Amino acid sequence: MVGPGKPVDTNRFFVIGVNNIGSCFGSTGPMDLNPDTGRIYGADFPVVTVEDWVNAQARLLDALGIEQLAAVMGGSLGGMQALSWTLQYPERVRHAVVVASAPNLTAENIAFNEVARRAIVTDPDFHGGHFYQHGVVPARGLRIARMIGHITYLSDDVMNEKFGRQLREAVAGNGSGYRFSTQDVEFQIESYLRYQGEKFSEYFDANTYLLITRALDYFDPARAFGGDLTQALAGTQAKFLLVSFSTDWRFAPARSREIVKALLENRRDVSYAEIDAPHGHDAFLLDDPRYMGVVRSYFESIAGAKS
Repeated sequence: MVGPGKPVDTNRFFVIGVNNIGSCFGSTGPMDLNPDTGRIYGADFPVVTVEDWVNAQARLLDALGIEQLAAVMGGSLGGMQALSWTLQYPERVRHAVVVASAPNLTAENIAFNEVARRAIVTDPDFHGGHFYQHGVVPARGLRIARMIGHITYLSDDVMNEKFGRQLREAVAGNGSGYRFSTQDVEFQIESYLRYQGEKFSEYFDANTYLLITRALDYFDPARAFGGDLTQALAGTQAKFLLVSFSTDWRFAPARSREIVKALLENRRDVSYAEIDAPHGHDAFLLDDPRYMGVVRSYFESIAGAKS
């Protein structure tokens, strides 16, 4: 998506990518020392919101001497940040590209996040979020959380096409196939999910997972306006591109259309693309030529307007 000659062409645009506060990939987060106590933050790290992240990003722009952005772009939780930019700093954003996102989470989405969080906090190795000083990681909880999340990122069609009801070779070779064990990994989808969970638990911080999912849950710009999204978006000044994917049931196209409707009611300049893709929520991370084409065309129009 991003690079020389790619849809977001770095021969024409300077691209800034930020590790958000609370991250486990560079910015200050729960794994860092609290300067007030000299101990690792752990569970004492402050709760962060999408609005906090946008404020921190604005401070970065101040430090870089950048007064206005050609565009803010994000997918999923990143799309919420892009939308929030247009609300918090409307004069600093000319375009917002909001991909596979929503104006807030549905109760079902919050429920999935809560189940994943419970898997982590009930892991005996979690130690109330202060597991670092015990020299352990709540890997079991992280694995389950990732497995739950991964199921919600994929569509039923993709899972059926990729795995179906296939058994692993080790248990499928005897003709009848089944050994009826409650413990063994017998289906391919089981093996895949456990692999994804294992990999995730090796590099992601449990407290960061809790912070990020809470930030997702809390985001709701219409709340301050009695749930009226049109009123909430009245202060925006940017032009918008929204993209959704037909089989994304976690951030369904209907949620993007809510944003489109509210923006149109405010007479904003809005482009909307609904991509018929089989990949579920994961589609926004994949190299779909129609998706790439939409983004390329939009950024070419931005570059053309500037020149």
